[in-house]
Amino acid sequence: MNRIVIVGASAAGLSAGEALRRKGYDGKLTLIGDEPHAPYDRPPLSKQVLAGTWEPQRAALRSEEQLAGLDADVRLGRAATGLDVTNRQVRLSDGDRLSFDGLVIATGVTPRRLPHCDLAGAYVLRTLGDALALRAALLAGPRVVVVGAGFLGTEVAAVARSMGLEVTLTAPQPVPVRRPFGDRIGALIAELHRDQGTRLRCGVPVRRLSGAGGLVTGVELADGMLLPADVVVMAVGSEPATGWLDGSGLRLEDGVVCDKLCQAAPGIYAAGDVASWYNPRYGTRMRLEHRMNATEQAMAVAGNLLSDAIPFAPIPYFWTDQYDTKIQAYGFFPPGAEFRILRGDPADRCFTAAYAYNDKIVGVLGWNSPRETRGLRRLVAEQASWTAAAATCP
Repeated sequence: MNRIVIVGASAAGLSAGEALRRKGYDGKLTLIGDEPHAPYDRPPLSKQVLAGTWEPQRAALRSEEQLAGLDADVRLGRAATGLDVTNRQVRLSDGDRLSFDGLVIATGVTPRRLPHCDLAGAYVLRTLGDALALRAALLAGPRVVVVGAGFLGTEVAAVARSMGLEVTLTAPQPVPVRRPFGDRIGALIAELHRDQGTRLRCGVPVRRLSGAGGLVTGVELADGMLLPADVVVMAVGSEPATGWLDGSGLRLEDGVVCDKLCQAAPGIYAAGDVASWYNPRYGTRMRLEHRMNATEQAMAVAGNLLSDAIPFAPIPYFWTDQYDTKIQAYGFFPPGAEFRILRGDPADRCFTAAYAYNDKIVGVLGWNSPRETRGLRRLVAEQASWTAAAATCP
């Protein structure tokens, strides 16, 4: 294998390239990125960069010298526009065609938007440019409505409220962050935000954005209520960035469909947010938009591209920081899982909890309990029983 192309100058794309070099690959390596920026970390965008506690350059994943040490042809500001699987070529927006023996797809996701959102003052947050534009808008002291109460929406609301702004958080679900963690943790996150002065309007879908003279003026809910706003942040989820793969012959269903090795076709692999792969640990297909998964999956893909043939079966890890609270989680949180507090008290905002499915621990969560949460990871790895879990947490 002499020519490997990585599409996506993301955390996953960069990690794949570095892993290939560490494993001894000395052939031609090309890294393609549609943004003009060198690879940077995305989690700080909705926290430190948005809050202004980090300068934008601090989010860079590598220095110029480190990136040069990759010995790769790094092409930034050029998007992939098509894939010819038969002839092993990637088409670029500048008209170039790159031939490859091996391909890593790491194009991530694109944010969803509300209908008729082409109003000044309506923002999404995915890229560094998005974060800087939104921060500039927040510095003007606007009334802010955040639409969507997942991790991104609640983090943005926390930053805006910490800046002293008038903030309303709205979502169709009855509580924030319900999909991964369920109603009880969602209710605690809602309480955390209310305690900080954020208004919550959950359980009612958004009908549309309202505007005048090309400027956003508010958010209209399905029940007729109008939430006044000078800035609206749309945090309503994302979609895998697979449009450039239409017509390629690859199977595309909520991402690039891969096997347990993360292989989509011979010599073609996917890593990070865009990859929908079969996780043999849980016996199901997954697509994870978690920072740690991007790195771990990229390293696995690099090895499998070089013939390791090792199934990728991680225990997912993710976290969120809001105000003075850190929530960390390991594992899988399926609908219908049983939830129990293991140690501590939610009233004290310092506790650990577990989720079980079919009487096996499949996920653990810690609220301001990082050390204890790390120790509980083994319960997920061992698929322990409630009895075993109780024995570890007297």
